[in-house]
Amino acid sequence: MHPYDQRLDALLAAAAKTFAERGYHATSMRDLARASGFSLAGMYHYVERKQELLFQIQDRCFTEVIEGAREAVSDLSDPEAKLRAFIQHHVTFFAAHMDEMKVLAHEEDELTGTMRAQVRRRKKEYVGLLEELLEGVPGAQADPQIAAYALFGMMNWIYTWYHPAGPTPPAALAEELASLFLNGYVALNPATARLVATHGG
Repeated sequence: MHPYDQRLDALLAAAAKTFAERGYHATSMRDLARASGFSLAGMYHYVERKQELLFQIQDRCFTEVIEGAREAVSDLSDPEAKLRAFIQHHVTFFAAHMDEMKVLAHEEDELTGTMRAQVRRRKKEYVGLLEELLEGVPGAQADPQIAAYALFGMMNWIYTWYHPAGPTPPAALAEELASLFLNGYVALNPATARLVATHGG
């Protein structure tokens, strides 16, 4: 665990929620002060401008999810098990950080300069990790990069329809998505499977 300042944690969580609800452009520093319970002077102790808050939300989020994903797969040897563990970690992590997920999805382009470059490096590292895992799965029928973005597409839009407190817990949702990605919605019957194998798909 990183030795993060608890007050900064609270500020970033409030900022993520406010950006997710109002949008980055529609949110002022005064809005963030009201939402977080900080004074303006208290916020300026941590950041000089609103964009820095957006950067810290995104940079921290990518840092934590990358570290967690690497840890989740580190003790596994089976390629499919590693991929399932990656999916499980990604879904459960963002189920607990739905506001941050929405901010990552919608507000990346609001960053500029070195902040934007840093977040893009983090994102590239995370996509690269998934591509490595996909390359290791035997019998794959798709380009790993295409497959990686397709899988992220499945997982990253859950904030638009999924409710962690609903009937499907995050861990169960992750398993459903992993099975859907790896096995498809409709399993091939034996005759179709032989046909696919004979004709190379």
